Amino acid sequence: MIDIKFLRENPETVKQNIRNKFQEGKLPLVDEVIQLDQENREIKQEVEALRASRNKRSKEIGGLMAKGQREEAEKVKAEVAADAERINELSEREKEVEENIRRIMMTIPNIIDPSVPIGKDDSENVEVERYGEPVVPDFEIPYHTEIMERFQGIDLDSARKVAGNGFYYLMGDIARLHSAVISYARDFMINRGFTYCVPPFMIRSDVVTGVMSFAEMDAMMYKIEGEDLYLIGTSEHSMIGKFIDTVNKEENLPYTLTSYSPCFRKEKGAHGIEERGVYRIHQFEKQEMIVVCKPEESPMWFDKLWQNTVDLFCSLDIPVRTLECCSGDLADLKVKSVDVEAWSPRQKKYFEVGSCSNLGDAQARRLKIRVAAADGKKYFAHTLNNTVAAPPRMLIAFLENNLNEDGSVRIPEALRPYMGGKSVIQ
Repeated sequence: MIDIKFLRENPETVKQNIRNKFQEGKLPLVDEVIQLDQENREIKQEVEALRASRNKRSKEIGGLMAKGQREEAEKVKAEVAADAERINELSEREKEVEENIRRIMMTIPNIIDPSVPIGKDDSENVEVERYGEPVVPDFEIPYHTEIMERFQGIDLDSARKVAGNGFYYLMGDIARLHSAVISYARDFMINRGFTYCVPPFMIRSDVVTGVMSFAEMDAMMYKIEGEDLYLIGTSEHSMIGKFIDTVNKEENLPYTLTSYSPCFRKEKGAHGIEERGVYRIHQFEKQEMIVVCKPEESPMWFDKLWQNTVDLFCSLDIPVRTLECCSGDLADLKVKSVDVEAWSPRQKKYFEVGSCSNLGDAQARRLKIRVAAADGKKYFAHTLNNTVAAPPRMLIAFLENNLNEDGSVRIPEALRPYMGGKSVIQ
């Protein structure tokens, strides 16, 4: 959510930003919120004037009564009562106007960074850099569920009977590999100075609307019936929510946290052939990282966060590339975003395994995450998040890139301590 003062003073900048995100239908909202903001300020001025007048006249009543001027006093009382009634009327309208302003401001997209390429959708994202050498082996790479089934490592049929489509059982060495990746990712981030955290896996609606747009909320979140609670789609939500309505000492920043959680997503929409198996599922586990920092430090932390993911995948011998997300592919709260994609030898192309985002002060403004400077002034923090590793999708990249011709899977040296010392699974 952008600052109402910025919108008031720079309406054309906000409108051009909307055009850059190809959301022309939102253009009228800028003028609408400016009109509401003007009305709101006029209401406040009138209420302030009425209260000052009421206070002055209330004092007059006592003086008139002391002088025996009862009739004049009653007349002033009537005027004071009329002022009070008008104040109540204006106060109700003020609440209504402010709620409308907040609703619209939560719909207007955040101002994107000038470096973001302009494009309509993810097909216009821009490749930045490749890491590691993508290899296509001489032998055929089976579909990932076929690799898992050879190890008796996945059971989709039983999962459908138990929970429906979009769920799975992982078994044996594949399940162990899944847990090993999560544990390795946890320790990888701890070794980079991040504080480990296991957060709540459910959050209240005020946190949900603070961390994401209404469109994302509808497409992703599962609501707990009869409760003001939602299952998290990523631990970023509850991790950023940890700081809701807080004033943080500037000297304590940045907060750098890495968190483990299960994640639950509706995953609405049709899925293509490359999204069968465990590409898009309703439940998965994830290691995440978030940063809460001073505004001037967020570009530096943005680069550090996506580099962490690149380094982790390279340490497991998985080639990756980074993609700069174009304007039309950015969620409304994001200032800038980079996707990390892993190489798929079977598909002979890259596919997304993580996303790093700088949200500026948008989440902090919604959640009232403030910073107290040494001089006593308060300002909104910047928040960032990034995926460390999200099995089982990450397992797809791992299995394809470490598969041997005889069907065994090589375990990279970094992961062996988490697999009981195994260098290969048969």
